[in-house]
Amino acid sequence: MKKLIIQGGNRIAGEVTIGGAKNSTVALIPAAILADTPVQFDTVPDILDVHNLMIILESMNVKSSFTHGVLDIDPTQIVEAELPSKAIKSLRASYYFMGALLGRFHRATLTFPGGDNIGPRPIDQHLKAFEALGANVSEKAGTVHLDAPNGLHGARIFMDMVSVGATINAILAAVRAEGTTVIENAAREPEIIDLATFLNNMGAKIRGVGTDVVRITGVDTLQSMNTHTIIADRIETGTYLSLAAALGDGVMLKNVIPEHLEAYTSKLMEMGVDLQIDSDKIYVPTVKELKPVHVKTMPYPGFATDLQQPLTPLMAKANGESVVVDTIYPKRVKHIPELQKMGMKISAADGKIIIDHTDELHGADVEAGEIRAGAALVIAGLMAHGTTVIHKADNILRGYDRIVWKLNRLNGDVKIEDED
Repeated sequence: MKKLIIQGGNRIAGEVTIGGAKNSTVALIPAAILADTPVQFDTVPDILDVHNLMIILESMNVKSSFTHGVLDIDPTQIVEAELPSKAIKSLRASYYFMGALLGRFHRATLTFPGGDNIGPRPIDQHLKAFEALGANVSEKAGTVHLDAPNGLHGARIFMDMVSVGATINAILAAVRAEGTTVIENAAREPEIIDLATFLNNMGAKIRGVGTDVVRITGVDTLQSMNTHTIIADRIETGTYLSLAAALGDGVMLKNVIPEHLEAYTSKLMEMGVDLQIDSDKIYVPTVKELKPVHVKTMPYPGFATDLQQPLTPLMAKANGESVVVDTIYPKRVKHIPELQKMGMKISAADGKIIIDHTDELHGADVEAGEIRAGAALVIAGLMAHGTTVIHKADNILRGYDRIVWKLNRLNGDVKIEDED
């Protein structure tokens, strides 16, 4: 386990290039095993989740290599094998191997996935989709067994609730099934469009992604002809926008997709941040005064749950009381007691997170309970006077591409060390 040590108080300036989307990457890597040819991705973020997914690939005799943002995967010699439970439990997105393996072999056995503990995130919608496609599902001792002895067939799947993970898993299982599958009340996130683009470029027939009805006509083979460039990470972008507004003396963010962040950037502008938005970059000038705002997280294209925590340190600088209501994960509050240790006036009550104006933060020993809580602590640590030590920093490294290097290039003072 690692820890981040931050010497706070430096103003930041310069440029930062946003990496490929974590939430696309962790779906694309399992999707690669559906291909009958080697595949290549570029703009791949250098994060722990990628390396853990590569360990899972290796257990199935799928060769992979990752250098300078390019990930090569060769699934042509894939074999069915027991997947390493430690790697499976290290990230929740390992559950995408359920849909991919079911699509490839018509069966799969996985231990329950791990990842961030941010409240209940059941996989019942995933299993319901697999059953509709013709799979038998059983659970025993923390392990899910999927088996479709007669193959998979097209089906009509209605999601009881909007779920990114279940929508992706249903697509992965249906893309090589016989017949046509219709997913209703599907999630609309850009990362789902990115996945469908990759699959369609290999010969899949997926239509309607980006709307709430997705249609998939199954195909017999998928063959990669070109490198797939992963879309920019909108959550990383939002995190650096919050940091730049809080501490920046002119920060340019490159490789961004502003259309994916409109709910977020509109809130920053409502706070008084004079964002200069171009087609693929955003400039954040020095911010002199901030107004409080109310935020409610919603499924895309609403305000992303992954961005409510990185915004809280900036909210603490506003002149008044800001409020966050997280309708996606109401129990996503691990950042609150840690930020309180640093002097932030933040609390949770009656399903709301309340952030009051805080004149000054001070360094403290804190713990990153999950990825986005960790991002909030990084921003607060850079804002604070003195030294902040963030324990369980692996949770941050799971989701933020080369974060120490990027922060130091912006004039931050951050280093990473092994825990004692």
